[in-house]
Amino acid sequence: MADDAILRIATTNEVKSPAFIGDYTLGLFNHLSNPPLMQMDENGKLIGLLADHYEVSPDNTEWTFVIKDNQFWSDGTPVTADDVAFSIQMYGTSIPNAGWIGETLTDTQVDGNKVTFKFNKPYTNLALEFTSYSILPKHIWESIENPNEFTSTGPYVGAGPYYLDNVDLNAGKVIFKRNPSWKGKISDYDTVEISWFKNEDAAAKALESGVMDTYWKYASSYPYAAIDSLTKTGNFEMLEKPTSGLTFLGFNLKREPMSDPAFREAVSSAINYQELVDISTLGYGKVPNRGFVPPAMDGYIQTKPMEYNLETARNTLESAGYKDSDGNGIIEAADGKDITLDLLIRNSYAREAELMKEYLEKAGIGVEVRSVEDNTWFEMKDKLDYDITLTRTTPWGMLMHAGWATGYFDSRRTGQGVLHTVDDEVFLKLCDDILSTTDQTLLNGYAKEVQEYYAENLPGIPLYWKNDITPYNKKITGWYSNPLYGIMNEFTFTGVKSSA
Repeated sequence: MADDAILRIATTNEVKSPAFIGDYTLGLFNHLSNPPLMQMDENGKLIGLLADHYEVSPDNTEWTFVIKDNQFWSDGTPVTADDVAFSIQMYGTSIPNAGWIGETLTDTQVDGNKVTFKFNKPYTNLALEFTSYSILPKHIWESIENPNEFTSTGPYVGAGPYYLDNVDLNAGKVIFKRNPSWKGKISDYDTVEISWFKNEDAAAKALESGVMDTYWKYASSYPYAAIDSLTKTGNFEMLEKPTSGLTFLGFNLKREPMSDPAFREAVSSAINYQELVDISTLGYGKVPNRGFVPPAMDGYIQTKPMEYNLETARNTLESAGYKDSDGNGIIEAADGKDITLDLLIRNSYAREAELMKEYLEKAGIGVEVRSVEDNTWFEMKDKLDYDITLTRTTPWGMLMHAGWATGYFDSRRTGQGVLHTVDDEVFLKLCDDILSTTDQTLLNGYAKEVQEYYAENLPGIPLYWKNDITPYNKKITGWYSNPLYGIMNEFTFTGVKSSA
């Protein structure tokens, strides 16, 4: 048993409110205490978590999840299929980002340890969707009037190997305690503390000093610039894995000139991809392809690499009718006004935004950077109050909806990180076709079509592909990483052992 029995994890994912569901970051951490139905193994295969397995109707509209036996909430109450039914229905009716559930779920039935969900259209990706929705105890949450806004510093009743004991905003940490009713495998640690730091430098110094055992940031790597210093301590191993998460430039396709394919093509030629790789990934990334989807994903196909050519960018703009007639260095639209794009970003994208501004201005496209907090970005993005934006995909996001990044672009999709800007019937039909079949041969063909669509139409421009690095204390063994959430999974928190 570890001397202090506390596993300490550093992050820069800040919890801003003790809202179990409503706070984005707390919603990432709470999978530890309130497991979703499904999870992903280290090879990317979907397997049961709270559910033992699932069954699907031939038309992919009816899904039955069989709940594992011998699972208990931290207050001693058994976990039931009623808890699952209540939770999923609650998300669909009360949580804005889960609006798709409310729009498509038509019936829910419970039979013993089975819960069946019926939808008004085929949805072959449901098992993946259900890796992200934490299941809640009905006997606690059914009396809460507005779950999305409910706040408490804890404790929260959970059914995982740990329950969330305390959200300490002053200390900058969330504290999980071992679930006394847990019947599964247990780790050496009675407590898991996740502490957030104001920036990456502060988090890195905490690891280097030995205060923290590992670093985790959702869909992100340990800061590349800090890897050498941490390695030199001799106390950490580095886990390096290619990821399907990437940073990209998104267009508001509802506005001109972003709606013009020629304009998007010119923008793609104006970007210095190798410089972005060098600056942003310090050698842990590479120049992406036009097909958007990185090699880390199943179904990847080879498409042409993104190519930087400033002369091509300028010629493409001129051929499409965008000219600098007054010689001020900025091209004009059809109405004769200078084209100055509103680049909306979250504060964490400031470095890439300045590079993007520099690249586009060299091509004659004006850029004004508007940097806002996350919640403001979500609001402005949903209102389509921008011209272009820098954002990212996550491994889960690349798989959600119809897969292969479709969830970021399909105009019918809702969610905090999605742009929902593509309403091209060709693209929408492709998404629907994917969601209505389980035939692997057809799916392989659809994956190819999706990537070819991205390559031809450029609804978003990938800026770089990368590997993610996770450091962990050499004295602790049993770390387990999956493509969705890295080390933040049940296998890690039931398997880590201390050799100290």
